Amino acid sequence: MSGSTILGIAGSAIVLLALFELMRRHRLREKYALIWAVVAIAVITVAAAPVLLVKTSDALGLEVPANLLFFGAAIVILVLTLQHSSELSRLEERTRTLAEEVALLRLEIERVEGQNRPEDPTRDESST
Repeated sequence: MSGSTILGIAGSAIVLLALFELMRRHRLREKYALIWAVVAIAVITVAAAPVLLVKTSDALGLEVPANLLFFGAAIVILVLTLQHSSELSRLEERTRTLAEEVALLRLEIERVEGQNRPEDPTRDESST
């Protein structure tokens, strides 16, 4: 086995172990863990059998197999960025909605407390 094969397999194994630990501690949601697990398994596959990368790049007409690897990595990063942007937009909208609901509830509480507060008989209305 070459050094790059060992490095690829070891790195992917560490990522998979970290994923399981993060999921066990509820620090990573399953939908994100699935994406990273697929990436780690793909890296293990390419590291263990680099001939697959060579044959795939030949079939696609690429001169250098590393170009296919970099293209695949760029697509994965693009998809992850798009997914995170979508999630961020949804959470921003949810936060805005919750802030508006809290403001309305505070207004309602102040209104109810104002109605339940007894009038102060010693207070002179004309002096205010």
